[in-house]
Amino acid sequence: MGRMVKLTAADGHELDAYVAEPKGNAKGGVVVVQEIFGVTDHVKRVADQYAAEGFQAIAPAMFDRIKPRITLAYSDIQQGIAYMRQLEWPNTLVDVEAAAEHVRDAGGTAVVGFCWGGTVAHVAASELDFDAAVSYYGGGVTKLLDREPQCAIIYHIGDQDHSIPMADIDKIKKSYPSASVYVYKGAQHGFNCDERSTYSAADAKVAFGRTIDFIREEIS
Repeated sequence: MGRMVKLTAADGHELDAYVAEPKGNAKGGVVVVQEIFGVTDHVKRVADQYAAEGFQAIAPAMFDRIKPRITLAYSDIQQGIAYMRQLEWPNTLVDVEAAAEHVRDAGGTAVVGFCWGGTVAHVAASELDFDAAVSYYGGGVTKLLDREPQCAIIYHIGDQDHSIPMADIDKIKKSYPSASVYVYKGAQHGFNCDERSTYSAADAKVAFGRTIDFIREEIS
């Protein structure tokens, strides 16, 4: 079980974050970037997953830029999109960096993001100092193919994702030939979230296993 902490970004903005601590010495740090629904119970459980694997994990409340403690129901998609569109990349990145700084003493640091957070992870890999990055179904990635990841990165995408057609998956593969792009047959958008109707336990398990192996290799 984790705890909430307060972070201060480089521009002075204060934001909440959920921190999950491992037992014993940490093997590294993992920044978990939310979907458009805020730091939900699912996001906290994801951070707990990484802590159980020996990492110090942190999930910053990215919507605190708008107002504190925003969490939405998974049916409130349009409201989540509206909040997301109020954010700008410079502020978003300094908030991710504040979270990364909190866990950097643990060792190498990875960023893992879901949905909008998957796009954030892609950009953070290009603009910030991470050792590894993981993007789960980042629908905005193909609009940002001019960003060149500076660390190893993997992408998890379902082949039935309404927001990422196969043509876009092919664009990601062609743009980043050194990246691993894992495509999950029959999986939909949000397949990792156990609170969504599109959840696929089998695909989530496989994706997490691949992610853990990847992070261990890159930040050891």
